[in-house]
Amino acid sequence: MNSLSRIIKSGWTNFTRNSVISIASVMVVTITLIVITSIILLQAVLFNSLNEIKNKVDVTIYFNVGAGEEKIMALKSAIEKIPEVESTDFISADEALVDFKERHANDYLVLQALDELDQNPLNAYLNVKAKEASQYEGIVKFLQSDNALARDSSTIIDKINYNQNKVIIDRLISIIDGAKKLGLIVTLLLVLISIIITFNTIRLTIFMAREEISIMRLVGASPKYVRGPFMMEGALYGIFSSLITVALFFPITLWFGNNMTSFLGLDLYKYYMHNFLQIAVIVLISGLILGVISSFFAVSKYLKK
Repeated sequence: MNSLSRIIKSGWTNFTRNSVISIASVMVVTITLIVITSIILLQAVLFNSLNEIKNKVDVTIYFNVGAGEEKIMALKSAIEKIPEVESTDFISADEALVDFKERHANDYLVLQALDELDQNPLNAYLNVKAKEASQYEGIVKFLQSDNALARDSSTIIDKINYNQNKVIIDRLISIIDGAKKLGLIVTLLLVLISIIITFNTIRLTIFMAREEISIMRLVGASPKYVRGPFMMEGALYGIFSSLITVALFFPITLWFGNNMTSFLGLDLYKYYMHNFLQIAVIVLISGLILGVISSFFAVSKYLKK
């Protein structure tokens, strides 16, 4: 405990004594943490946009005119039990007619033609959403197979519009896969660059204390005791940088939330506040790892001499 207390005090002394160097190191680590936090928020925007696109894609099952609603409901219940299905939305023939009239409210000829018909010409239909875009093909194949989802289901289904949506679904799958791969590559590249810059900055800081390290070694200090204060100093870089980063993103996300929500499709301020604890922990841990690990390896160079 005495050794730990001395290490903490020595680390704090080093941090406050070399104020200019400490401020410079904190700023560099802060830039790194800003990059990491920005990546987290950019990924949130990206996946939110992809989810919005994914939610607009579905498969529609059209039923024969006059199909009994009891049979349709039985089929709906059976489809909902398929593991890949996320949700279903049934639109009756009457609801379909109301929606059609609302969409063509300004088309007098279409409305007049409908009024002249003795019965509703539109089919009831069922919108089916899969959990993943890649699962639609499997669901449709299952529906078209000989597996009986519900009694007489084959007699009430008119058509399934999967083939019309297949191009859009395949393109969506390609975009999602490509975005994930590109996001991972860009993230790793930016984080790697940031770590290298941080490591070199802290190594330069410790280079200026190389004579102090040599003296400590000459008087018999153990490697652990020599490393301790510098690792503590690195931890302080990480802690202060984390606090600055977290504070900076309050006004940044607030501005984006007020001005860019419609463009981004996501209120970054609400997202930041809702996930504040998780983001703050990630930033703090990242700052500590950057500061402590960089100091550890930078000091190791002088302990080998």
